[in-house]
Amino acid sequence: MDIDGACYSGIDNSRTQAPSLKMARLSSSRLAGERVVAEECPVALVYDGTTSAVLMATPADLADLAFGFSLTEGIVHDISDITELSVIPGAGGVELRMWLRQDRAALLKARRRRLVGPTGCGLCGIESLEAANRVPAPVVREISLAPSQVTDAVEALTAEQELNQQTRATHAAGFFSPDTGNIIVREDVGRHNALDKLAGALAAADISGQSGAVVLTSRISVEMVQKTAAIGAGIIVAISAPTALAIGTAECSGITLVGIARGREFEIFSHPAGITL
Repeated sequence: MDIDGACYSGIDNSRTQAPSLKMARLSSSRLAGERVVAEECPVALVYDGTTSAVLMATPADLADLAFGFSLTEGIVHDISDITELSVIPGAGGVELRMWLRQDRAALLKARRRRLVGPTGCGLCGIESLEAANRVPAPVVREISLAPSQVTDAVEALTAEQELNQQTRATHAAGFFSPDTGNIIVREDVGRHNALDKLAGALAAADISGQSGAVVLTSRISVEMVQKTAAIGAGIIVAISAPTALAIGTAECSGITLVGIARGREFEIFSHPAGITL
């Protein structure tokens, strides 16, 4: 296979819904071959005809992404606030076109209007700064995990990462139920997207966030804590470490934050009562 001159410069309609594809590559000894790689493409979140955000995301479980992003970013309080959703592939990416209930649409329009201000005024970004550091409403934690269940949750997440097993290039977010040992998993090249997809999947299935723990492959940044709080889960478990702001936000939100969960070892950073002795 000759890869000289090969060019892949974007998304076409045939690739829009493929989360992975085979690409040509050369080994260190210059042997030609193929590797399965993760796909990513621009995904636009469009509400009532206006684009609110564009994400680079894996083109899979996009309805979950639309629902989850809308919930965790506070655009809607319930997916019933979204009256219509269309996933529209295009030459440059995918549009997730949503139509909101009239009252939610009015709130979103007012929110957009507040963010418009004169250039260089020094104050018009203050609402965004406050939003970035927002402390979610306290979560009511209804479950706890035994140390062995922390291990089980991470192992279950790893076992269900089908796309990452193919590509070694994606993050995953899972929802582990201590009652059944089952886990729901969503994957994406972006860690925020994976968690938003999980939030959407739970909402679509009418599963309460209080009934399980969120399990992550990524570091725990403040946004991951904020999104977990929006889901309503009272425990986060991750294989990587948290940031200081994430720990403080988890503490204020009533969330048990467990990091560096590898094998049988882990570290608890907030609300240790969520992990039983």
